[in-house]
Amino acid sequence: MRFLVASAALAAILPTGAMARDMATEVGTIIVTGKTRGYVAVNSVTATKTDTALIDVPQSINVVTREQLDDQAAHSLSDVLRYVAGVTIGQGEGNRDQITLRGQNTTADFFLDGVRDDVQYYRGLYNLERVEVLKGPYALIFGRGGGGGIVNRVQKTPNGAAPFAGGRLSTNSFGAFDISADVNTPLGERAAFRLNAVYEEMANHRDAFEGQRFAVNPYLAADLGGSWRAGLSYEYVNDERVTDRGVPSLNGRPIEGYRDQFFGVPGVNQASLEAHILKGRIDGEIAPGLSVSTTVLFGDFDKVYTNVYPNGPATSQTGGVPLAAYTDPTTRENLLVQSNLLWDTNTGPLDHRILFGLEYGDQTSANQRRNGVLANATFSLANPVFPAVTFGALTRDTVSTVETVSAYVQDQVSFGDRFDIVAGLRFDRFVIDGVDLQPAVDRPFSRTDEKVSPRLGLIFKPKPGMSLYASYSRSFLPRAGDQFLTLSTIQQNLEPERFNNRELGLKWQVRSNLILTAAVFELDRTNATTPDPNNPALSINVGETRTKGLELAATGNINSRWQVSAGYVWQDAVLAGNAFVRLAQVPEQQFSLWNRFNLTDRLGLGLGVTHQSDQFAAIRTSHATTRLPGFVRVDAAAFYNLSESVQVQLNVENLFDETYFPDAHNNANISTGAPLNARLTISGRF
Repeated sequence: MRFLVASAALAAILPTGAMARDMATEVGTIIVTGKTRGYVAVNSVTATKTDTALIDVPQSINVVTREQLDDQAAHSLSDVLRYVAGVTIGQGEGNRDQITLRGQNTTADFFLDGVRDDVQYYRGLYNLERVEVLKGPYALIFGRGGGGGIVNRVQKTPNGAAPFAGGRLSTNSFGAFDISADVNTPLGERAAFRLNAVYEEMANHRDAFEGQRFAVNPYLAADLGGSWRAGLSYEYVNDERVTDRGVPSLNGRPIEGYRDQFFGVPGVNQASLEAHILKGRIDGEIAPGLSVSTTVLFGDFDKVYTNVYPNGPATSQTGGVPLAAYTDPTTRENLLVQSNLLWDTNTGPLDHRILFGLEYGDQTSANQRRNGVLANATFSLANPVFPAVTFGALTRDTVSTVETVSAYVQDQVSFGDRFDIVAGLRFDRFVIDGVDLQPAVDRPFSRTDEKVSPRLGLIFKPKPGMSLYASYSRSFLPRAGDQFLTLSTIQQNLEPERFNNRELGLKWQVRSNLILTAAVFELDRTNATTPDPNNPALSINVGETRTKGLELAATGNINSRWQVSAGYVWQDAVLAGNAFVRLAQVPEQQFSLWNRFNLTDRLGLGLGVTHQSDQFAAIRTSHATTRLPGFVRVDAAAFYNLSESVQVQLNVENLFDETYFPDAHNNANISTGAPLNARLTISGRF
């Protein structure tokens, strides 16, 4: 039914809606997603929902361009975000993307072209132009959640200038391989079509891990005449892989010597996803200085994952590991509509860019869980035998619907060439209704939250290409959490969590292809909850938390042959008033540096370093909390152009074969870093 509603909405907006994008010429780029120069992005449509230079956005933003994605041979969001200092990768129980931004852990603060993409799954990179990491609360632009920031994927779009075709074949030393294609063709003078597709066979250093993913994304864009343009995109994703929750802990640290050992049950630990994502958008000018934009996204997701996993620490180096199991199917349908009116005007000496926006969301979910019964609930390290497992009666069976209605206004005010103000307010009405069908007596649940989220940024430009800014922003998260599957009787009576961010920063575009940034921030979270370290399926109230930090970044060309992407972050994330209680998965120090050196017109070299200091796998409430040791990992690459159209590259990960533990889900589920390995890629564009 919602698919029909979405299709009707797409048809309805095509003649009259709009989306704030540029068109170079009637035979050029039909939909522009942002300007880049190598590793440097100079603007963003996402951060303010207007096409704004990054130095005029009063908040921290990291952008990973397509060129950098390719140079690093990134195959997942984890690969990308590992080189963005200030983002900590989570394990995600082996079935989803999960990150921590400024101390705030999330599975849902992901967006596609600025539209919510909050389902728990692994997102691909094959059809992306760039990845944007926006830090600090962003409720004004994105609504609920986003307490520490958001990750926005920007999609490749059709180009009407000329036809082209590209392909990529890649394989690594673990036996994984993938093949992808990117085909674009103009359709006359006013339309273009682009098709991206990928097939991937997965493998890594872990015993029993394997998987396959297939995805395809046709995209049609058209110039409708005058200033009006439209785009229609459909993506199909089919992803099947082994779920792997890593190794247990021992004496408050990850157990060593079992880097490759699988602690699930082969053939039982499986995750599968089938997704259909339909997105339509249209934009145009209705009067001089007045444009309107509308986006409609419909997503249908069918996911199930089954886990057998370490359920506590090992008793000794060669002792036993307690195991537990469950299976969890979820279906989700998202219907999201976003419309913006942009008015460029002036009042005397002041220039205004005023944004009026409306959003509507209808998201329906159904979720179940069955716990597993293991033939032997203790896994012997001395004599590893995988137990048989069966799954019993339902322990959770819920259906829920979330309806959101939002309105917002933002004004970007320029006082000549030196001073800007970005100010706005957003109103959100969040309604959740659902039924818990277990136990035998159905338990309905519901809650309505109405919240106003402000944003204020002050910008001073002492000289062209440089800005100093101060900003304040607020966000909120309803008690239904970031997946809104259920509400307990206690949660129904609790106010949403609130996030308040204060930030001071500097952005300096030294030249067109080199940007330096610095920021200090303080983020307070009130009414805070966190997964219970002893039972991660439950939450505990911790009161107020505070994350404060310093961020430094440099991106661009040192000279004509040397590109860099570098970042350093210091963060202190604690329970307010109690420095002993430290937040989970927030290393105090993070550093990343990626270099590309073009030695000749044909030969290039890459060198990367990532470092993060110790971090706690779960919120530190006692000395028994597992600590992940700090590490330094070095990566390298070599690039060679066989011709103007064909390139071969070799990427080597973990060049010095460092033993490390990059992420975790809780005290007893810890990922092991891959050993020295290599990936060979051949790519071409014609």
